[in-house]
Amino acid sequence: MSSTVLVYVGYLFSMQIVDGYIYSDRATKVTTRSIVSPSQRGEIYDRQFDVPLATNIDSFAIDIIPVEIPKPDLERVLDQVGEFLGMSTAEVKAKIPAASYSRYEQVELKSGLTFDTISRIAEHLNELPGIAWRNKAIRNYLDGDTFTHVLGYVGDITPEELQTRYNQGYTSNAVIGKSGVEYQYDSYLRGTDGRQFRTVDAHGKKVDAANKLDVESIPGNNLVLTLDRRIQKLSQEALGNRSGAVVVLKPSTGEILSMVSYPTYDPNTLYADGGLAEYAHMANASSAPFLNRAIQGGAAPASTFKIVMSTAVLEENAFPIHSTVDCQGYFRLGNQVFRCWVNYGHGPVDLFEALAQSCDVYFYTMGSEYLGIDTIVDYSHRFGFGESATVDLPGEIPGTVPSPTWKERVKNERWVGGDTVNISIGQGSLVVTPLQMANMMAMVVNDGIVYRPHVLKEVRDHTTGEIVKQVEPEVLRVASVRKQSFETLKQALRGVITKGTAEYVITTDSVQVAGKTGTGEVGSDSQWNSWFVCYAPYDSPNPDDQVVVAVWVDAKNTWEWWAPKAANIILHGIFKKMNYTDALADLRKKGWWY
Repeated sequence: MSSTVLVYVGYLFSMQIVDGYIYSDRATKVTTRSIVSPSQRGEIYDRQFDVPLATNIDSFAIDIIPVEIPKPDLERVLDQVGEFLGMSTAEVKAKIPAASYSRYEQVELKSGLTFDTISRIAEHLNELPGIAWRNKAIRNYLDGDTFTHVLGYVGDITPEELQTRYNQGYTSNAVIGKSGVEYQYDSYLRGTDGRQFRTVDAHGKKVDAANKLDVESIPGNNLVLTLDRRIQKLSQEALGNRSGAVVVLKPSTGEILSMVSYPTYDPNTLYADGGLAEYAHMANASSAPFLNRAIQGGAAPASTFKIVMSTAVLEENAFPIHSTVDCQGYFRLGNQVFRCWVNYGHGPVDLFEALAQSCDVYFYTMGSEYLGIDTIVDYSHRFGFGESATVDLPGEIPGTVPSPTWKERVKNERWVGGDTVNISIGQGSLVVTPLQMANMMAMVVNDGIVYRPHVLKEVRDHTTGEIVKQVEPEVLRVASVRKQSFETLKQALRGVITKGTAEYVITTDSVQVAGKTGTGEVGSDSQWNSWFVCYAPYDSPNPDDQVVVAVWVDAKNTWEWWAPKAANIILHGIFKKMNYTDALADLRKKGWWY
């Protein structure tokens, strides 16, 4: 072998073996660590943009990087850090994915830790290779359960969520919105995580100052909602501890001023010790506190559906509005008899009297003999039933508008005349949500126009407060109904308050109201849904002054005709600028029974 070849062989040996050993040895002694610096989540405000509804509390988390722990020390480190965190070694191991033992990856062991706990761990970091701490704020909802179903809650990202959002910059330690506004607008709220680069030795000790390559985190944007804190609390207390929902809407813009659902829960309990157990308990509860009944709870609209029926009669010229139907307390179809809610009957009633007194026989007759199921289905869809209202909250259900085709497909049964009779008074398989009912009344107020309902008003820069995004009114649908038909309908709805079924319940003197009551029997156990949907002021020339209120009290409650009573308190409080306690006291002074 020539001397030249020997020189090259020696050089290659030096490069691959000797130098490789030297550099490998250095790598075990000095390395650069990249740690995620989490961004601060944006705050959420009501429409006044003063006191936040959702903010952050300083807290800490402990992470482990298993690959940095020498194998002989692994059990000791896991046991020791577990003692500090109040976890068994088995619980610590359960937190660590198997793949993390062979690659550089931060794994969160526990969050929501106090400064005292972090201080105790920090004093022993020299003994705990692969262990690090970081800031991780806890979400705090200042009004407890008042805004729960709109705001939602946040939680640690799951492996399934990470798979779909990894390319959006989410990491395995990310906090993410799980429901409500927190989920819907997570991209605005979450901000952008930063990175801290540190050179450390094999024991994890920092051996340099801050790295110039550090990337600062960017705080998330603040959200300003359309909700009004005063009206939200008023609505919550007026509904009380009754399963159901309230929606207060500005018909001229689609802004939701209040959205309440009961049962509710305090999301702050999910971040306290035992939060996972509390979540599991509520998730399995028969009362379904996580359900937002305003958009996810459905029921037959009962007599409030007579608004749709009346519109169809007027628009189709199906029956002269001043001609009468003689209600004797029942309606006969073949060998079936359908009763009116007034057993002895209302006598002769025209459209105005029928709507005011909620005469079932009149609307049985209209549906069965003058309109027919195809026309009823058509007008149901014109009002938005059976379709999503496209509110900017997750989980909304579209409800159901039954038809002959639907019944054959879903139930494998033929449509019969009795089905048409039932749907004519808002019963049967018809299902609507409180938000859809609010939109129904908004269409009447706006003479056929419905604006997309929304809870986001503005997005503001966290630092400067400048408006990043502003939500403008957006037309959701325009009904092909004449303005004159809506004007006649408004007069009839005012009659419900002045001389009809709501005369002795809607007693507020703060504003003139127009609306419709509804009571629907559920099953055979004499359980009743209570509905009331209305708008006020009835006589206002300025659409911006008007609000729509929809209240639904679920049949799961012990029967009480509460929906119009709750609406009475809400309207009195809104237009007299009173809270629940003062509004109730003021109504009582005027002789209102409670």
